[in-house]
Amino acid sequence: MHEESHEPTLLNRIVSITFIIIGAFIAAYGLEAVLIPNSVSDGGITGISIILSTLTPLPLGLFLAILNIPFIYLGYKLIGKTFAINSIIGIGTLSFATTIMHHIPTIINQDSLLVTISGGILLGIGMGLALRNGGALDGTDMLAVLISRKVPFSTGEIILVINVFIFIFVGFVFGVEGALSSAIAYYIASKVISIIENGLEDAKSVTIISKNSREIGEAIINRLGRSVTYLNGIGGYANEPVEIIYCVINRMEESKLRTIVRQKDPNAFITFNDIAEVRGGNFKKKNIH
Repeated sequence: MHEESHEPTLLNRIVSITFIIIGAFIAAYGLEAVLIPNSVSDGGITGISIILSTLTPLPLGLFLAILNIPFIYLGYKLIGKTFAINSIIGIGTLSFATTIMHHIPTIINQDSLLVTISGGILLGIGMGLALRNGGALDGTDMLAVLISRKVPFSTGEIILVINVFIFIFVGFVFGVEGALSSAIAYYIASKVISIIENGLEDAKSVTIISKNSREIGEAIINRLGRSVTYLNGIGGYANEPVEIIYCVINRMEESKLRTIVRQKDPNAFITFNDIAEVRGGNFKKKNIH
């Protein structure tokens, strides 16, 4: 019997990449037209790149491209090839966009509150669009996921610690007011990303009901590197036995898991729930292959 393929269509891939590119241009505009001209930085690898481009004659785009290279590799090992390719497109576009926008007029001057709010919103929209479509514009999250496998702290806590050190360095370059404004802009951006991603948390619990539950479970184990639990239930309408898949993933794996389920059973019922904390078990997964 011929098995129907449920691979993502070319149109879906084009749409996703288009939104990643749009997101990168929006983020670049927020950096070059709002934040950087007003001595306000960002967190993560982007923040480090801004500091280095301020202290040297080299362009921001160069540092964005170079510093994110190892994190793209981490993304490939931790999440998968598609995520890595999408991130290459996103970070490459961000690097290019900041370069061509470097001398565009500043839209806001010397109003620190308006700068931090508008700049943070633009960054959040840009990075959120990239994440929602299976890519990333900054490698900090990938580094945090790797570190969290070795230490008893959540990804969110590690990202916070990393950015505290980055904003301390920002203070030496842009002054205390610049560091505080940068931290506020970063906070606003993170909240906007959360809104776009419908609750972008460190971990999500996933419940899947499908007639192909075993195939989906095996694919999650083999392709995503996550453990699954099979639960027995009774369908309320048909009053027939059903097998339920339960698993826990991190926030960057949702797009990959959706793809797996869509390929195995496009009619599967699936729910995602945010988890504040994960303890015990084997959540610190091995690398996918």
